[in-house]
Amino acid sequence: MSEERIPLAGVIGSPIAHSKSPQLHRHWLTALGLRGFYIPMDVAHEDLDRVIRTLPRMGFKGVNITIPHKETVMGLADQVTDRATLIGAANTLIFQKDGKILADNTDGYGFIENLRQGAPDWDPKAGPAAVFGAGGAARAVVAALADVGVPEILLTNRTRLRADKLKEDFGRRVSVVDWVQAGNIVEGAGLVVNTTSLGMIGKPELRVPLDGLERGTVVTDLVYAPLKTRLLAEAEAAGCTTVDGLGMLLHQAVPGFERWFGERPEVDAAARAAALR
Repeated sequence: MSEERIPLAGVIGSPIAHSKSPQLHRHWLTALGLRGFYIPMDVAHEDLDRVIRTLPRMGFKGVNITIPHKETVMGLADQVTDRATLIGAANTLIFQKDGKILADNTDGYGFIENLRQGAPDWDPKAGPAAVFGAGGAARAVVAALADVGVPEILLTNRTRLRADKLKEDFGRRVSVVDWVQAGNIVEGAGLVVNTTSLGMIGKPELRVPLDGLERGTVVTDLVYAPLKTRLLAEAEAAGCTTVDGLGMLLHQAVPGFERWFGERPEVDAAARAAALR
């Protein structure tokens, strides 16, 4: 009888060298004393289908999917979870024993878990959420906020059309505000979220007026390079509770790791340090 294969997982994107996922999963595998490997794979669009269908034969249990393939893989999967369908993108593929590929999206889960860990007193029902951006990350955030009972989501985006499309998909709980009025939606908000790349190293700053921020408001930025963005620094100075974006990256990785390697990892100081290494 042959020895059971070593479980493999990985992350597929293009480019992929910048990904923090391999060092995070390596840390968890070591900390939990598990056999297994997690491999970064730079795969071009035209090779994606062939690569994904070959991986299960090589012992892969599943993979994370990142830019630019998160929408494409939806069409390659045999089954798609409800939350991935709602968001319109998948970040996790699970190769099942029957040979079928399941596509899931854990970004919204990671977002909420990061908030719960970083701002344990946050009450979703306490007030509206102000969300900057209307891209793929915003869709995951809006779906997750609606799911936990946030009463109203005030959405603003540099291109109004994308925000209107998101409202069309998510319904009356979402209200769209023009980008020139973006500063107004932070006033009275229970939660403020930046889902754009503004403020990231090498990108322009998020130049939204923040003088409407109130003490006690929870402010989070999906950008984690730098860890403390201008938004978080200004929010901290205003007496807000701030939650950086690194935790979302860590928490969204938990469900996949558990499915592939059989144990649930901890998102703790050591996991943060591993991702930042």
